[in-house]
Amino acid sequence: MVLEAVFWMHGGLAVVASVLCVTRRSPVASALWLIVTLFATAVMFLLLDAHFIAALQIMVYSGAIMVLFLFVIMLLNLGDQLATDMKGWFGRGVGLVLGGFVAIELWVVTSVIPADPIRLPAGELARMTAERGAVGVMAESLYTNYLVPFELTAILLLASIAGAVVLAKRKV
Repeated sequence: MVLEAVFWMHGGLAVVASVLCVTRRSPVASALWLIVTLFATAVMFLLLDAHFIAALQIMVYSGAIMVLFLFVIMLLNLGDQLATDMKGWFGRGVGLVLGGFVAIELWVVTSVIPADPIRLPAGELARMTAERGAVGVMAESLYTNYLVPFELTAILLLASIAGAVVLAKRKV
C-alpha cells in the first residue's frame, strides 16, 4: 500500500515536471525539469521490479542525452538572460519541500516490503533471467510488443535535436 502511494506520487511528480518542462521560458530550466520527469519515471520502473530499465533510464536518458542537450543549449547560447524561474524564499521553500520528499522516500523504500499484488510469483524473475538473461527479457518485449513506441521515441529525439539546430540558426 505504501509502495503504491509512492508509485502514484512519482506519477504525479512526472506529470507536474513534464508540464513545467513545457511551460518554462528558459531552455536550460526546461531541460532540468525534463531530468526530474525522467528520474520520476525511473523510480516508477524500480517499483515495478524493472531494475534494468530504471538503470538505463537514469544512465542513458537523464545522464547522457540530457547532458548532451544541456551542452548544446549552453554552447549555442540559447539560454536567455532572464532571471531564474525560482529565486528567493519561493526557491528555498521548493528546495526544502523536495528535500523532505526525498528523505521520506528514502525511508519508505528502505523500510517497507512490497505488497503482494506488485510482486512477481516466487522464482519467476529468476526463471526468466536464467532462460534468456536480464537483457534478453527486456529486449524481447522491446523489439516485439513495443517496437513502434521505441521507434517513435527515436524520431522524437531526432526532432528535438533538429529543433535545437533550427533555434541556433535563427540567431546567427
